[in-house]
Amino acid sequence: MVGLGGGPQLVALDVDGTLLETGSAISARVVAAVRAAVAAGVHVVVTTGRTLLTTRPVLAELGLVEGHALCSNGAVHIDVARDEPVAVQTFDPGPAVEALRALFPEMIFAVEKVGIGTWATGLSPGGFFLGEYLLVDHDELSSEPTPRLNGWWPTGSQEEMLRLLDRLHVPETSWVHGEFGPWLTLSRRGVTKGWALERLRAALGVPHERTLAIGDGHNDREMLAWAAHSVAMGNAVDEIRYLADEVTDDVADDGVAKILERWYRA
Repeated sequence: MVGLGGGPQLVALDVDGTLLETGSAISARVVAAVRAAVAAGVHVVVTTGRTLLTTRPVLAELGLVEGHALCSNGAVHIDVARDEPVAVQTFDPGPAVEALRALFPEMIFAVEKVGIGTWATGLSPGGFFLGEYLLVDHDELSSEPTPRLNGWWPTGSQEEMLRLLDRLHVPETSWVHGEFGPWLTLSRRGVTKGWALERLRAALGVPHERTLAIGDGHNDREMLAWAAHSVAMGNAVDEIRYLADEVTDDVADDGVAKILERWYRA
């Protein structure tokens, strides 16, 4: 392992596809490895595209009761001990909704209401929601700033969506697409997992050369580029596998634990 001296001091961990398979519990081995790192004084930062509400069960499962978590791809920073957001990066979703509707008239949109739930223009498959789920029209959906806007195109393919997105121009936003199907997520321009982690690293005073990140999806790209040492899961998409410094085993084979156990054991 290069660049980590006596071991990482800040470890950023994605959730779905990294800590767990979506819909499944975190394995006992991964939980033990994370807890051993925390016991050694490491800043373990759950860094996910999930909302605050859907991140809380992950923090509880890991036994994390203090520290920091980054949700909504870095747009929402949680103080774990206080169980509340300390920083939320929002944007006006209206221009993005208008531009996307011109490209994808059938697209279903959803915005996060931090700590409350979700407002959406329809129902989408495979969603994991906690809290309020309110169906609204496009005007109401766009009426308040949000940290995250999701879009699902029920009548199209991911390939066609990506082709059409070349025409998307909303200067104040950035977007990332999902791994499976015609999904995308928009945030305030420049807000990514890597951006949020760098702000946190500087605030904590952790040397950059003691940072480690593990992930599997397109929204982990900036996080892995940020870390002194980056690890892709064995189940990661090809782009992420090629970007990372190394590839561990997949999520079903406790890939995260096998990395952390190099330094920390229960």
